[in-house]
Amino acid sequence: MSSFDVNAIIGRIREVRERFAGERGKSQFAHSLGISPSTYSYYEINRVPPIEVLIKICNVTDTDLNWLVTGKKTEKFSKYAENNIIGQGNYTLMRKISTLLASNPELIEPISAFIDILSQKKGIEERISQSRQELKKERPAWIPVLGRTAAGLVHFWQQQIIPESKQAVTELDELVKKYTGKKIIGFADGTISVDLQAEAVIDGLKESEANLVQISSTQSDDIVEFVQCEQIHKIFNDSFALRVDGDSMSPRVNDGDIIIVSPSVPAAQGQIGLVHIKNQIGVTCKLIRMEEENVHLIPINEKYETKIVNKNDLLWALAVLCHVSV
Repeated sequence: MSSFDVNAIIGRIREVRERFAGERGKSQFAHSLGISPSTYSYYEINRVPPIEVLIKICNVTDTDLNWLVTGKKTEKFSKYAENNIIGQGNYTLMRKISTLLASNPELIEPISAFIDILSQKKGIEERISQSRQELKKERPAWIPVLGRTAAGLVHFWQQQIIPESKQAVTELDELVKKYTGKKIIGFADGTISVDLQAEAVIDGLKESEANLVQISSTQSDDIVEFVQCEQIHKIFNDSFALRVDGDSMSPRVNDGDIIIVSPSVPAAQGQIGLVHIKNQIGVTCKLIRMEEENVHLIPINEKYETKIVNKNDLLWALAVLCHVSV
């Protein structure tokens, strides 16, 4: 595999995944391949999967293996397929329809009617999607603070697996809507420090400003704190926040700081991540170093020891995009 362009192969895998499962469908795609989301995310970041996984990708998405590895299409691709990377499956479907109609011309009318129904359904879904986008524009750029790193994710994310990003956005929007318009009892300026060393994050958060908003509530267990930051919300509208409990990441991230993560951004090798481990209460914030079998959770504060866990015990790991000191 060393003679091939690794970055190009990874780029084509990402392209196939986005066409098959959507821009934020890493978890769904990983389950389709029979591997964990964290393993698949690692492949998409910096490593070409083993041949058995490449074959699974091609089988699941009807993609040509030669194209996936070399970028060159085989002769069996039709002109239609050449304009659609996952075109082999489309070509096979069109061939089946053509064969069916050749021997059963009376089916033209019901098949046409079925296609019309699908087209109408697609149009309705697009209008619903547009309406949702308009609703999102109406609410402030608030990022909910869901709890503390020692206490875990509270409220609507009690399950072990982080929800798909689209679901997360919907639930976050409902949460923010619940408190929009209620009395603000606290407001403080915050300083943003970028933790994920990715160009999109660094460029998007240059000279950003953040505020901590506290909303009055009659129930003590309700979420009443939000980070207000237009830039973060614009780039990651599914993001949420937690307060850091403890000084294991000092002096970089201190006790009481607020870390911000997104379900759509997996943890990166050698950078700060938020990790949930099987049979562990709550989540933890540490530097992450992945190995073939184990995950090293490394504190910045030297008085704490590195924890090593089996990769199979890692339920999920999200990149810490930035943290806010108030």
